[in-house]
Amino acid sequence: MEKLRVVHYLNQFFGQIGGEDKAHIAPMVKEGFVGPGMALSNQLGEIGEIVATVICGDSYFNENIDGVAKEVVELIKGYNPDIVVCGPAFNAGRYGVACGAVAKGVFDKLQIPVVTAMYQENPGVEMYSKYAYVVKAADSARGMGGAISDMVNIIKKLAKGEELNPERDNYFPRGIRKNYFTEKRGSMRAVEMLIKKLKGEEFVTEYPMPDFDRVAPNQPVTDLKKAKIALVTSGGIVPKGNPDRIESSSASKFGKYDISSIADLTEETHETAHGGYDPVYANEDSDRVLPVDVLRELEKEGEIGSLHHYYYSTVGNGTSVANAKAFAKAIGEELVKDGVDAVILTST
Repeated sequence: MEKLRVVHYLNQFFGQIGGEDKAHIAPMVKEGFVGPGMALSNQLGEIGEIVATVICGDSYFNENIDGVAKEVVELIKGYNPDIVVCGPAFNAGRYGVACGAVAKGVFDKLQIPVVTAMYQENPGVEMYSKYAYVVKAADSARGMGGAISDMVNIIKKLAKGEELNPERDNYFPRGIRKNYFTEKRGSMRAVEMLIKKLKGEEFVTEYPMPDFDRVAPNQPVTDLKKAKIALVTSGGIVPKGNPDRIESSSASKFGKYDISSIADLTEETHETAHGGYDPVYANEDSDRVLPVDVLRELEKEGEIGSLHHYYYSTVGNGTSVANAKAFAKAIGEELVKDGVDAVILTST
């Protein structure tokens, strides 16, 4: 059997170009394997050969996602691969979205398999898992060995034409339903599971539900007329020019901006960095997303004590849960330190 021709997609970091300072590099190609491609190549053995590695900066990809995805797919197509491997991306949101967009492009245009690996909270899982075999990976590169092994296992089974199963082969379900016959009908299986649950016995559900955080509400503000109110947004409102270069998707940072002398956000002073909604109306008047003008009026009328001197902004589009939690913790600590009594959190 001839070796499979494999093309590997990596971001600037794993492609050994650089860190965040190189996140805006355009797509490039290197012959053979690079970085984690060495471990991938070693485990593929006689099954496959990495003929090329395509590398692109995470920020460049996410800020130009449709066009760059097409460009990357064209680069991949030039090597006539049998299979494409992306990542692993672990819990890196921008990287996961890029890997997923590449997978979708390959799926749509080349009709060949794509294998990648991501942590369960990576937005790329929910957005793109139906276009690729997305291995369930750890949240960081500490899990590189396991992710590579699981990806290679899938590649070998695909090469041999063996049937794959999400539970057995450790990848996220792709939303593909298959009919099969069981000894017991659904109602009987459901009653048996219910009885086991009532008895406190172990059981495995056939339809797992999403696991959402439950956050207890805080105590209400006792007197708004004396309260210091702060504004926080995931709508991406930033000073003109986006000085902190907050990403339009899968944000890795947030910004803190002084509004102590501002009563109105204008088209000349502010804009949105968000890439997940039509920015026209937000760019014309950013108060539509971050209502500084209204809060200044309430402050002037004595309905609130004061508006906090700073507002905080990031982009919710594709941002990982882990990053969002980290932003919330850091912002919350600063707001408490500054004596803020309540926060108005706006989105898009």
